[in-house]
Amino acid sequence: MHIRAPQLDGVRPMSLPIFQSSTFAFSDSASLAEALSVPDGAYSYTRHGNPTTRALEHAVADLEGGVAALATASGMGAISAVLLARLRSGDHVVAQSALYGGTVSVLRDLSERFGVEVTYISGSPEELTEALRPNTKLLYLETIANPTTRVNDLPELARIGRGAGLTVVVDNTFASPLLCRPLEHGAHVVVHSSTKFLGGHSDVIGGVAVFAEEELYRQTWHQVLDYGASADPFAAWLTARGLQTLPLRQAKQCANARVLAERLAEHPAVGTVRWPGLASHPDHGIAAKLLSDFGSLISFDIAEGHDAAVRFLERVRLATLAASLGGVETLVLQPSTSTHRQLDAAGLAAAGITEGTIRMSVGIEHAEDLWADLAHALG
Repeated sequence: MHIRAPQLDGVRPMSLPIFQSSTFAFSDSASLAEALSVPDGAYSYTRHGNPTTRALEHAVADLEGGVAALATASGMGAISAVLLARLRSGDHVVAQSALYGGTVSVLRDLSERFGVEVTYISGSPEELTEALRPNTKLLYLETIANPTTRVNDLPELARIGRGAGLTVVVDNTFASPLLCRPLEHGAHVVVHSSTKFLGGHSDVIGGVAVFAEEELYRQTWHQVLDYGASADPFAAWLTARGLQTLPLRQAKQCANARVLAERLAEHPAVGTVRWPGLASHPDHGIAAKLLSDFGSLISFDIAEGHDAAVRFLERVRLATLAASLGGVETLVLQPSTSTHRQLDAAGLAAAGITEGTIRMSVGIEHAEDLWADLAHALG
């Protein structure tokens, strides 16, 4: 896709400029005061808004089908801003149990410090209905769960959540708007770590929240503003540049993931393989209806457990042991000691993670080269 740059003296540059300015000059105080008070007015101060950042926000909002978006300094900045904007002391949240560890950590902090109650469910509509309380305010889901790749019945869960008056928030990082657009299925807010697929080159940290309703957008803007989560214009520019190749990158990544998942499922050193495109995946039927493709995140269990998983990570050569995902390179890690290190043994078990679990973000390398590397590392 092409990011549309703003007009400059009647012409439009083909490449989005970087407006690396912290502040903007005004000719009168009334105009400055008005600009400082709204999220979509004249540019005043880059924490409030910036032309480069706004171009990225418009592009992602268009991709997700939202009315507006807010770019943030990180994915956790987007998640935290949305949660802080919608929750008060004494509120109740229902969240799926297989979540990114950082999200779990924020929910735990809200619970311990501010009395926000949290109930975790595996994701069935029946569980959601049973978990609802008079003080339930928010439902938090992931399109494709991190790292188990579970895919819940998003339309049905969103229908129940909306019917109960909840704000439905969906982390769409693992899918991207190319594979799923949660707002079309009933979500109120979609969040992304734009560090991942949207940026796609492992060179930027960022986040974005996309809104189905103007009121939610404006409410969350104040949280982004007051807590200092605004995106830097250079980071927004890097993300916008990466966004233009998202369709090409993701098509190759998904194709590679299919090859690797099918071969891993047949390898004697591998236990359970979790990729929604496999017929053996517990949510394959739902994923086939909800997603336009099955994604490029695979998790699998090394049959011999923790020590064998560590040896595997030490033996890969083309794949790289590193945190993050969604870039052009293939990355592997052990969730129990990295992305989900915040969880105790019970929390890991509830999330479907073992000490032998490996999460792999498949890149755009040649599929046969990747398989040769994995086969060698598995022994």
